[in-house]
Amino acid sequence: MTALRISNAQARALWLTAHGLATPPTGKLDAPAIIHDLGFVQLDSIQVVSRAHHHIMWSRNANYREPVMDKLLGRQRAVFEHFTHDASVLPMEFLPMWQRQFRRMRERISRSSWWGRMDPDLLASVKARVAEEGPLCTRDFEHQHQGPKEMWHRPPHKKALDFLWFSGELATCHRDGFTKHYDLAERIFPAHLREQHLPDEAQIDWLCHAALHRLGFGTPGEIRKFWDATTVAETARWADQARDLILVEVETADGGTLKALACPDIEVRIAALQPPTSRLRILNPFDPAIRDRIRLKRLFGFDYTVEMFVPAEKRQWGYYVFPLLEGSRFVGRIEAKADRRTGTLTVLNRWTEPSLRPSKARDDKLEAELARLCRLANLETVTWALSPGAP
Repeated sequence: MTALRISNAQARALWLTAHGLATPPTGKLDAPAIIHDLGFVQLDSIQVVSRAHHHIMWSRNANYREPVMDKLLGRQRAVFEHFTHDASVLPMEFLPMWQRQFRRMRERISRSSWWGRMDPDLLASVKARVAEEGPLCTRDFEHQHQGPKEMWHRPPHKKALDFLWFSGELATCHRDGFTKHYDLAERIFPAHLREQHLPDEAQIDWLCHAALHRLGFGTPGEIRKFWDATTVAETARWADQARDLILVEVETADGGTLKALACPDIEVRIAALQPPTSRLRILNPFDPAIRDRIRLKRLFGFDYTVEMFVPAEKRQWGYYVFPLLEGSRFVGRIEAKADRRTGTLTVLNRWTEPSLRPSKARDDKLEAELARLCRLANLETVTWALSPGAP
């Protein structure tokens, strides 16, 4: 069978379209639809400007504001929290396809030497308290620190709460700021979803097809990494057995070719492509469109690394650096920080990609986007620690 050829321009447009970045982030906000279309939104505690999950949502619709996610989770029960490649929110309707992941995480933790043996009595007592008292957070459990201080980063009750959460016995009820409150899963998850039991093969088939639908095209490795909820062998077996996949050859940014699989409607998607908006976007470091750094470099030629966990003296860029997307190319990155006390967003550094010339029009676009980002984080003023037009 002859593989379908996808040019690099088409590949970029397909990727941005699939991730809600090809059109201006305007119009009526439908937050559940954004999360459904993305598959999940990663949660992160770091708040340099606005936490990752808020920023990711705002990048798709600039009418999004930070309280929306708390309502989706706590009041509306439209989403649930669990682990993909990291802590994330997922549409509640995906719960039946996530039962296997609860079991996988429980088994993984049980085999982990870092976690150690979980005390059954402690697990039972923690769960009993939640059952009797209602939603609790880690602060509700007293613990007298014993042993070396370096071991104090995860006390026993915290491990127990996390173990029960990973296992699907507890669920996130709501968050106070970023503090998670746990409740019994049966009090959070709708019964008609929680009581569905699908065979593992059906869940694997759904996970792989759902991943490819959101990728548009990808290698088996990229499909597996999307949810991080199947093994290499399971994904490879699915790719061999699925009968509705399209073989494609994707042109990479450096002129090479990548053999991949595509979703059944890939030709329809290509025919419907429109040029991505020329609006400049400030993306979050944890945005799903750039999470796979290898794929990012293959498609866009953009080399990006998160350096917040790299010692300061070894960083190439900075602690929390935001990629800049303009149209279908990444044009640079900025380091920015918010001071909510003074209502100020400060741009600490800016870097333009070496292949680009300085552009007044691009500078103006960036200024406009920074002003919009201020509104998300409830800030008032943008200041520059360097000249706004500096490279």
